Amino acid sequence: MTQQHDSIEPFGGFGLGLRRTHYEDFLEHDVAVDFVEVISENYMIEGGRQLRILEAVRARFPVIIHGVSMSIGSAEGLDPDYLSKLKRLERRIDPLWVSDHLCWTRTSAHNSHDLLPMPLTEEALTAVCSNIDQAQETLGRAMLFENPSSYLTFPEDELTEWEFLTEMTRRTGCYLLLDVNNIYVSAANHGFSSEKYLAGLPLDRVRQIHLAGHDPATPERDIIIDTHDREVADDVWALYAKTLAMLDEPVATMIERDAHIPPLAELLTELDRARGLASEAREPVPA
Repeated sequence: MTQQHDSIEPFGGFGLGLRRTHYEDFLEHDVAVDFVEVISENYMIEGGRQLRILEAVRARFPVIIHGVSMSIGSAEGLDPDYLSKLKRLERRIDPLWVSDHLCWTRTSAHNSHDLLPMPLTEEALTAVCSNIDQAQETLGRAMLFENPSSYLTFPEDELTEWEFLTEMTRRTGCYLLLDVNNIYVSAANHGFSSEKYLAGLPLDRVRQIHLAGHDPATPERDIIIDTHDREVADDVWALYAKTLAMLDEPVATMIERDAHIPPLAELLTELDRARGLASEAREPVPA
């Protein structure tokens, strides 16, 4: 039975992923962000310099912890040791919220270190919801889960991804981390409408948006690859603006860059673009 947890209140801040390249900036300077997001697994340790840096950053900025290895889609259930380490980090950092991905990453003997796609079936939905219940009960709080980017579908699929996410939130009380770039990538790769995807979601459950860059399709490769290694594409900015127009409440927005990381000033310029679009979305429509 799903355990009820405190709701996650809307928060309309703008933030960046905390990466090693920018540790000094966040520790020694005033950075124009409302929060930072960190990869949970990088800090699920007993101690050491990495964790001390995170604690020092946490003293200056709110922190979101975002996982990549919970494997919420695992048919074998969740790893108790992983959950124990995550809970210890959560208690130590007191984050704004804890998030992960709708995917699977491991079997009992192997961790792929990749975000592998889920079959969109009732059987998979039941397993995912059971795992979310376990994770939220362990942490004692509701979590956010991110829509993936995908490059294939399964012949067994019974649901669209937005139907899967909708039912997942209904059954577990979890919230959504909406990656707008991932919607764009998956829509282009599979030929569905991004707008139809958004319209099918329970947008009142969205608490955060990710924006990132991707590798466009080429004559030799007809799919888009989610790379997080470049600036946000204009088409993704346009989809972000459409998303904001559909939301009734403010949500947190983050620029995500994981490779070819530029100077902090470049990321802050992108974040200012997000702020501008959000401000435009809040302006009243002329009568």
